[in-house]
Amino acid sequence: MSMLVKDIMVRDVVKVSAFATLREALALMKRHSLKSLVVEQQTPHDAWGLITYTNILKTIVAESGDIDLVNVYDVCAKPVISVGENLDVKHVAALMTSNQIKRVLVLRDNQLVGLLTMDDIIGTVLDILD
Repeated sequence: MSMLVKDIMVRDVVKVSAFATLREALALMKRHSLKSLVVEQQTPHDAWGLITYTNILKTIVAESGDIDLVNVYDVCAKPVISVGENLDVKHVAALMTSNQIKRVLVLRDNQLVGLLTMDDIIGTVLDILD
């Protein structure tokens, strides 16, 4: 039985502006209990981005970045790897493993429809094995 991205992706994705400060991004993460946020496009044909708690911590520690002066666009990953919603999850797992990433965006015609994390995949596999 194949499982598709759309079956297990998170549809309610929390987004942040590229121009938000790191403090604002951290506040959003805290409010929603998340370790990552999707960075909004500037134009319809722009790439989506992703900012993680780890990106922010590294910036604060390594570059002594000020969370009130550094913006999301300074530290986010962009473009990020994305997949289609009808792709079999096993291919996404292979993609994540080979690229050593924990999250991919799910796009339909460059519109954001979801987010899929390695934790989502592992959780689903464990449920099936139960």
